[in-house]
Amino acid sequence: MTLEISRLLDLTTWRAFDVTDDGRVLAGCDESGSVQLVELAEDRRTELTALPGAVSGRYLPGERAVVVQHDSDGNERGQLSLLRLDDRRSRPAPLSELEPLVRDPDHVHRLLDVLPGRIVYATNRRNGVDFDVIIRSVATGEEHVVHDGGGMVAEVSVSPDSRFAAITVPAAKPLSDQVILADTMPETGADRRRELTRRDLAARHLHPGWHPTGLVVTSDADRDRTGIARLDPRTGDRRWLITSDAHDLSGRLSPNGRTLLVTTAVDGAHRLALHDAGTGEHLMDVALPAEGWCGYPLPEPAWSPDSRFAAVSFSSPTTPGDVLLVDTATGTCKPLTFSAAQLAGEPLAEPAVHRVPARDGEQIPCFRYAPAEPDGSAVLIIHGGPESQSVRAFHPLVQAMVARGHTVLVPNVRGSTGYGKRWYSADDTRRRLDSVDDLADLHRWLPAVGLDPNRAALWGGSYGGYMVLAGLAFQPELWAAGVDIVGISSLVTFLENTAPYRRAHREREYGSLTDDADFLRAASPLNRASAIAAPLFVLHGANDPRVPLSEAEQIVEAVRANDVPCEFHVYPDEGHGLAKRANRLDAYPKALDFLGRWLS
Repeated sequence: MTLEISRLLDLTTWRAFDVTDDGRVLAGCDESGSVQLVELAEDRRTELTALPGAVSGRYLPGERAVVVQHDSDGNERGQLSLLRLDDRRSRPAPLSELEPLVRDPDHVHRLLDVLPGRIVYATNRRNGVDFDVIIRSVATGEEHVVHDGGGMVAEVSVSPDSRFAAITVPAAKPLSDQVILADTMPETGADRRRELTRRDLAARHLHPGWHPTGLVVTSDADRDRTGIARLDPRTGDRRWLITSDAHDLSGRLSPNGRTLLVTTAVDGAHRLALHDAGTGEHLMDVALPAEGWCGYPLPEPAWSPDSRFAAVSFSSPTTPGDVLLVDTATGTCKPLTFSAAQLAGEPLAEPAVHRVPARDGEQIPCFRYAPAEPDGSAVLIIHGGPESQSVRAFHPLVQAMVARGHTVLVPNVRGSTGYGKRWYSADDTRRRLDSVDDLADLHRWLPAVGLDPNRAALWGGSYGGYMVLAGLAFQPELWAAGVDIVGISSLVTFLENTAPYRRAHREREYGSLTDDADFLRAASPLNRASAIAAPLFVLHGANDPRVPLSEAEQIVEAVRANDVPCEFHVYPDEGHGLAKRANRLDAYPKALDFLGRWLS
């Protein structure tokens, strides 16, 4: 096998969405070209869906049925359907064979939780902007609104007696979440909602779960690193259960409230352990197959209803993507899929971990993937978000670039998560260009690892696409080429034209059109497009609800007006990124050939 991009993109990857009490796992598999649902049970796999685009799902507790979430051509307007499972099923079900649960193609419906006979979902159908949380009976269709406080909704956890719903919503500060407790059956005239944390508190609150003595959350309230705490559901008082001053921790509480599945993030890799949810006491470590990652953008770990099993999605630089089944009674971690077998022993690049010195004394975390015979060229891949991070997971484009002789640098510039609140807050609003300046620091470091600063390119998607364009526009003397995938070219027009339900949410991070328009214009690559001299390659999906196609069209027009080489490819059946393998197979070889021409 040669590590050409077409072969790497053809690799099948797996992820875990849910697990039953008897260890059946509802998995996602992209063998067909997009992620479809498959059930894994006792060395047997049953294909469940055959829809045109990517899907996700959850088991309906107590029934042999799956709630399926799907959209159309990447438009992110999720629809919810029911698939009744039959052990005699001989073929995967097309959309026409799914039972409609919640269908309204003009609005978003996002599955948040599943309960016996009921689903919990968020929708913006009331006004197209604000998300309400609704509990719906699967049998009767009866719906009950438990939250309509406006804005977006992140996560929901319903108490075991179904009386309360813990809801996390965006708070006022960038990358902050507020916990709201909603009474699902309030007395007449009583206030249905109670704020457990302040809206103005700069802190994350993630993965709420119900313990007999309180609500367990992952948080960095009054801390730099996330830990696991218990909130009093009456007062909001916080008591820390598990903390680390060196690493971010994340906890998923078992349904019975007894056990925490805890991940520790260590330079883009995860450690996994089980802890007592009452005391925080460490019970046992869970050995992962390699140095890799088992969190976002992969699905979060899922517990079986009886708390015996946890299904985990896992990837590493040499593992395309697998499903692991953790037995919490023994701590054993059993792989249910073996994606690396497709590589037939072909060696892949593993990253070296660096701290790159910045102009102000900061240290920029960076992974370096080096080929056996480097040609001196460098490609910097900048992650999206910006509230996200680059991790040690499989990336076919990284491996393909390395196979072609490029050294690939994957940094976590300021604004990235995984390195504490101080670091992820370092690019908020009017500090946006501080993260762009990190690109220049990385460029300055290239000779220290034997790379040619005259042969360095930028590659990024979404916010990473903004970083590519900003690097070319604000540092035109540094970069030999750029690849922008669904990127923002103007922070002003992006905020004006993104989906209405996303605007206020993104203004927290970038600044508002009302208060910060001057800075937003100054930090927009489009306003400095005349300075761009490096050849540019642009990819975009026509149905992108996050970064509209117009962001790509306007930067392409401006760059071409300067007679700078610019390739532009639009995919009519894609949204925010390329979800379909056929489109990736068309786009990415072209992008890599483009880099090869300008970095030779």
